[in-house]
Amino acid sequence: MKRFPATTAAALFALTTALTTGLAAAGPATAAECPSGHFCAWEDSNFGGQRANWSGDDGWWESWISDSDSSWANHGISGPGIKDHVRVYESAWQGGGMTICLAPGQEVGYNGAANDRGDSHIWATGC
Repeated sequence: MKRFPATTAAALFALTTALTTGLAAAGPATAAECPSGHFCAWEDSNFGGQRANWSGDDGWWESWISDSDSSWANHGISGPGIKDHVRVYESAWQGGGMTICLAPGQEVGYNGAANDRGDSHIWATGC
């Protein structure tokens, strides 16, 4: 067994500690709390504030989340021929432009272009 000089061992320990501390500080990304099979939208960025969730299409969001959406998660079920993407629109009944589209499993903590613009959504087979 080789022995490292004390300075080498100390340097390795310092490097290991720095890497471990750096990883711990960054922390793992937290998954959004959204029921399986649902699309969720939050009124605050990074999945904060009140959450709305849907398992189907909604042509006219409730007043408290309409034009107040700041983060989104698609926890829909995927499979062949299943509508598993979510398209969010800036007007009721899927009118106006699409603000954001989420693929299956996608979570978006904030998107400046889509922020506070959603009014309706549909499930689709793609974006």
